Amino acid sequence: MRAWGRRTIAVAAVGFWYLCYLYLTLPDVRPLVAGNPTTTAFIARRVAEAREAGRDLKPQQRWVAYARISPQLKRAVLVAEDSAFWQHDGLDFEQIRESFEYNLERGEFARGASTITQQLAKNLYLSPARNPLRKLREVMIARRLEAVLSKRRILEVYLNVIEWGDGVFGAEAAARAHFGAGAAGLGAEQSALLAAAIINP
Repeated sequence: MRAWGRRTIAVAAVGFWYLCYLYLTLPDVRPLVAGNPTTTAFIARRVAEAREAGRDLKPQQRWVAYARISPQLKRAVLVAEDSAFWQHDGLDFEQIRESFEYNLERGEFARGASTITQQLAKNLYLSPARNPLRKLREVMIARRLEAVLSKRRILEVYLNVIEWGDGVFGAEAAARAHFGAGAAGLGAEQSALLAAAIINP
């Protein structure tokens, strides 16, 4: 019994120190308050994948301010990706519960519950790998993003960095690549098509 107790304490101590390590090695998100990221982990990954496949991928991305993105596109993305975005603090616990029950019924990881803030954390700093440690880092970064940035800024950065096609990143590049117009002029139908393409660009 004593050996089991010592083992439990040792595991708990290792877990605590690992959480401390994770927290201390999280990226500093404060530069995002006033500055735009020049690249993301996902962009770097796509470029590396293309290079490994013998292709030369030149990412298309043109940053636009929040006010220069169609309200129709913002609305469509929120409906498709995170309808509770303005209400939650980075984690949508209702969606987490529903996804857990859905996945439990099917016996597989078929549905996620990532918020836009979590997706932004993953896009900026992490890989798309599905493992618990990566997910834990995503949650911690998402909470940090919510603590430092306004909701409007989180959505602005998200809309400017997500992938909307092979080498096409951000709303402006996507609008120009797919519709030959800027992100400010997208209508309801175009916005719905782009929002639907986020899952499978």
